[in-house]
Amino acid sequence: MNSFKIIRKFKKQISVSFLIVFGVACTEPVHADPPFPPDPPPAKHIKLGLLLDTSGSMDGLINQAQSQLWKIVNELATAKCEGVKPELEIALYEYGNDGLAASEGYIRMVTPLTSDLDQISSDLFSLTTNGGSEFCGHVIQTATNQLDWGVGNADLKLLFIAGNEPFTQGNVNPDDACTKARNKGITINTIFCGDFNEGLKTGWKNGSDLATGHYMSISHNSKTVYIESPYDDKIDELNTSLNKTYVPYGSLGTSNYARQATEDANSEIYGVQNKVSRIVSKSSHVYKNTKWDLVDANKEKDFDMSKVKKEELPKEMQSMTIDQRKAYVIKKTGERDKINKEIKGLNAQRLKFVAEKKKEMGEKVENSLDMAMIDAIHDQAKAKNFTFEKRE
Repeated sequence: MNSFKIIRKFKKQISVSFLIVFGVACTEPVHADPPFPPDPPPAKHIKLGLLLDTSGSMDGLINQAQSQLWKIVNELATAKCEGVKPELEIALYEYGNDGLAASEGYIRMVTPLTSDLDQISSDLFSLTTNGGSEFCGHVIQTATNQLDWGVGNADLKLLFIAGNEPFTQGNVNPDDACTKARNKGITINTIFCGDFNEGLKTGWKNGSDLATGHYMSISHNSKTVYIESPYDDKIDELNTSLNKTYVPYGSLGTSNYARQATEDANSEIYGVQNKVSRIVSKSSHVYKNTKWDLVDANKEKDFDMSKVKKEELPKEMQSMTIDQRKAYVIKKTGERDKINKEIKGLNAQRLKFVAEKKKEMGEKVENSLDMAMIDAIHDQAKAKNFTFEKRE
C-alpha cells in the first residue's frame, strides 16, 4: 500500500469517527439553564392621612393620637396583600386652630405622606391647641388635592378626620369634597369626638357615607389604659442595644439619630408600655430610615457604599476601606436582625399575657381613636385583598 492510499484511508477513518461523535453529541438532550425566579409582585401601599382638630377643646384627642400612634402602626405592620407586605405612608394635617392662617382656612399640612415614622411622631408631639374655626370640607379638599395619592386603585387610600364641631362649617361644601375624594379612590372615615347621636345630627355620618367610609364616635378625653407585663423591661433593655445598630450617615445622620432617641423618650411620657409599643414598631419592616441609616440604606437595590463621602460617615468608619465599610455594615445588620427577632418573640409572649389579663379584668372596649381607626382599616382593607395577622 503506497503512502497516498494510507493517508486517504486515515482521513476516511477520522471523518467517520467525527460523524459518529458529532451525531451522538447532537442526539444528547439539551438542558437549558434554569429560569430565574420571577420577581415578587410590587408592594402595595397603605396611604393614610390623619386630619386632627387642634382647636381649644381637643387636647384629649391630641393626647390619644400621641399615645396610640405605635399601636396603630403595629397593627398595620401585620398587613399583607397577595403575600407581600405593603409599604406604609402616613400624612398629618391640623385644622381649626386660630394660630393658623385664616386665608388657608385654618389648615396646615404638618407632614406629607411619608414612611418616616419618627417624623410623624415628632410632628404629633409638636401640636398645640388654640381657639378654633373647624372647616371639615376645606381640610378634606386640601388633603385630597395636596397629597401624593398615586394612580390606580390597588393601594389602600384612607383619610381619617376627627373633630367635635358641625361637619358642615366653612365655605367648602363637605359633600363636594367627600365626593371628589371618593372619585380619586380615597375612603373617608369620620370620627366625632363626643356623643354618637350629636355627630349624626351635625353631619359627620353623611361625610363618611359619601366616601364609602365609617362614621364613629369616641370619648376623646379618655386616657389610654396600659397593662404592665413581665416582658416590658426586657424589651426596653433591648431597645438600647437596637439603637446602637444604627449607623448614621449623610447630612441627616446626626440629627435624625438624635431624633430617634427623642421619640423614644416622647413615647415613654405615656408610660413604659407605650414605649414598648414603639420598640415593637421599630423591630418591624415599616420602620425604615434609608435616608440616614447605612444599615437600612444598604438594603436598597440602588445603594452604592462607594459613593458615600468620607466626611458623611461616622468617625469610626472614616478611616475604613470600602470593603471594611461593607463588612462593618453587614455586621451591624446581623446584630439588628438578631435583636429584632428577640423583640418579636418577647412581644408575642407579651400580647398573650395582656390578652389574658384583659379577659380576667373583663375589660370593656373603649371608644378610643386607635380602636376606631383599626376597626375601619380592617374592614376597608378587605376590598383591596389586604389581610392582617390575628393578634392575641
